[in-house]
Amino acid sequence: MERFELLPPQSQQTEKLPLHGLTFAIKDIFDVSGRVTGFGNPDWARTHGPAAATSPVVLAALAAGATGVGKTIMDEMGCSIDGENAHYGTPTNPCAPDRVPGGSSSGSAAAVAAKLVDFSLGTDTGGSVRVPAAYCGIFGLRPSHGLVSTENVVPMSQMFDTVGWFARDISTLSRVSNVLLPLPADNTIKQPTQFTIPKDCFEILGSLRDQTYQVLNASIAKRFGSDAVDNRNLGEFVSNNVPKIGKFISDFSKSESPSVPALSAISYVVGCLQRSEFKANHAEWVNTVKPNLGPGIRERVHGAITSEAGPMEEFHVLRTEFKAALDALVKDDGILVIPTVPGSPPKLRTEAAALENFRARAFSLLAIAGLSGFCQLSIPLGVRDGVPVSVSLVARHGADRFLLSVAEELYEALKEESKKAWSSSDSSS
Repeated sequence: MERFELLPPQSQQTEKLPLHGLTFAIKDIFDVSGRVTGFGNPDWARTHGPAAATSPVVLAALAAGATGVGKTIMDEMGCSIDGENAHYGTPTNPCAPDRVPGGSSSGSAAAVAAKLVDFSLGTDTGGSVRVPAAYCGIFGLRPSHGLVSTENVVPMSQMFDTVGWFARDISTLSRVSNVLLPLPADNTIKQPTQFTIPKDCFEILGSLRDQTYQVLNASIAKRFGSDAVDNRNLGEFVSNNVPKIGKFISDFSKSESPSVPALSAISYVVGCLQRSEFKANHAEWVNTVKPNLGPGIRERVHGAITSEAGPMEEFHVLRTEFKAALDALVKDDGILVIPTVPGSPPKLRTEAAALENFRARAFSLLAIAGLSGFCQLSIPLGVRDGVPVSVSLVARHGADRFLLSVAEELYEALKEESKKAWSSSDSSS
């Protein structure tokens, strides 16, 4: 972490501010006036001057009484969900030191998990808050797309770029969210009436033996009643309700790994749209500067800036259809429950080729909130066999406070059911 101090405004009322006494770290993608935004790469830092203004999100945290303590390492140009940086080093995952911390908001998640700060700011374009939150065993919120300002944040793909944040506990996460999320027109928080827990999404994990699927069904039935649980397959629902998906799904129907072809097709569309915008944002700089990029990042950046646009009009039609279908599924007061990631965090220095299948399955899950713009919260269930286990709750666009309210109500039941399932599973093995 690059350490420096940003103090909240001092006044006699400081102690009454909602984030008084809390410290936070800032991903090195946010501008802080007078400091160079490094974007995870030394050549980027070398070729860019100090920022002229500070991100409104950073300013909001300071104005609410929090103290900024520095900037954190991130994956180069935001182009990985692993968290390894060839130039600045890889932040240690405090929850599993032999595993990657997740990226690209790697340092922000690691700083919270290591108790260096109370909360931290990150960004999520393809999964860069949700993945490190899951890998480091902490809470990570990707708000509804467009709800929180991305001004003075280096852009990746504006169609998906989202500012998010991390905390170790739901209470702190809610305090921060109450400050950084815009106030709703209606303060009434509804009770959830339906939880869709698609079995096919949990089969992406490769097996249901890890008990996560069972834990979720039991927790929700216990807290909200068994009538609230819906186990329909999400892949089938998407195939039946997104007409344009048929054009893309055939390429993914023969995958040998545990997969949901409809979600793989959604992920493909997200990837094409993101590469197109990344190219528009950064191809000129990459071609001019020819930066030194680490392994994996080099290939990914080159692939993006040399990519062909593809049938963009059809991609946008599919995006509109997918949003409408997901709206119809969760409605105003429903929650979609999915794995955050398709398994344990990969071990450090795993060969890129060995991770291809894992990454493909991860992006098929991450693309759900990505393409719809819905809000998603990654929730830690605990550590099992030395690795963190997490799940995600997803709610419709703009229902961020409803999502947090449901998580607060459900969290104790999730912890209890996890302990129960894991202890009985361990004793029988």
